[in-house]
Amino acid sequence: VQLVESGGGQVRPGDSLRLSCEISGGFGVNAFGWFRQAGGKGRESVATIGGTGSSTYYAGFAKGRFTISKDRSKNTLYLQMNSLQSQDSATYYCAASIMGGLRSSASAYGHWGQGSQVTVST
Repeated sequence: VQLVESGGGQVRPGDSLRLSCEISGGFGVNAFGWFRQAGGKGRESVATIGGTGSSTYYAGFAKGRFTISKDRSKNTLYLQMNSLQSQDSATYYCAASIMGGLRSSASAYGHWGQGSQVTVST
């Protein structure tokens, strides 16, 4: 499985941003996820989606602001982020897991994108 991310950048508080993750060789993948990692901190789950796109999971800070989706025709995973805050600044990673269920632990994901930097500042 190969994952190639795009869409990061610098925005102001309150702005929106959409991250994309192009997927290739996704046979056998049961779930996709978005994670983020800020300087000096561990990698935390943002949102996950089942392989068919019918089920999703969001971390508490993401609920109501972020939306994970998958376009099967384009083999692309998205993370729409609205009402961004400075605390959302981090490197965001898309990931794929062959394990069943929606898992929020990074250890369940064996395939990772290269990371996209998101900076929210005035």
